[in-house]
Amino acid sequence: MVEEKDFDRIARALPVLKRADPALKREFLQTAFLARIPQGKDVFAEGDPIDAIALLLSGEVRVYKIGETGREITLYRFGNGESCILTANAILSRQSFPAVATVEQTAEAVMIPADAFRDWVRRYDLWRDFVFDLLSQRLSSVMALVDEVAFRRMDGRVAAFLLQRGRLRNPIPVTHQEIAAELGTSREVVSRILEDFVGRGLIRMARGAVEVADFPALAAFPAP
Repeated sequence: MVEEKDFDRIARALPVLKRADPALKREFLQTAFLARIPQGKDVFAEGDPIDAIALLLSGEVRVYKIGETGREITLYRFGNGESCILTANAILSRQSFPAVATVEQTAEAVMIPADAFRDWVRRYDLWRDFVFDLLSQRLSSVMALVDEVAFRRMDGRVAAFLLQRGRLRNPIPVTHQEIAAELGTSREVVSRILEDFVGRGLIRMARGAVEVADFPALAAFPAP
């Protein structure tokens, strides 16, 4: 149950609730509940039944697949005001969770039980539109990932990863294994590519960190 005093704070993160009619708001307050999920905790593992969906108010969750060889690949992350489309799809299709969802930054979330989530999709146009928008937006990012994996060279993907992270924080606190897990490849492949980047003067490496040394050159890599 969510207390009335918390509703405005939740609605700031989830603007759809600002447009909720009295009936949906009342059911939300009665049914949803707040949860704090610590860093490092698996929200769901592959094959888990889904009993609730988390809408994040803070923090970040990584959703990824683990292959038969143990390699990982990140499908997407979601954070403030967002949720997990694989969870939503599993609830709507009454299937188990098909990946792993792990909290990377301690999260506060509004939890909505699966039965209520399905019921609101059926009965409330506003909620149904919210869920379908969520699915549509995240599907685009997953399709972009498929395109990258299928058609883009791994060195170009590593360069893009370093550029994205480096613009937020440089040096980047990341290991070779973490880059490999992010991109769905092996540590050996990543190490070879990084060594090549060092030789080209694109990056500098330290223990547990990579520093982008030349942003324009790395952005142009590989050269056409």
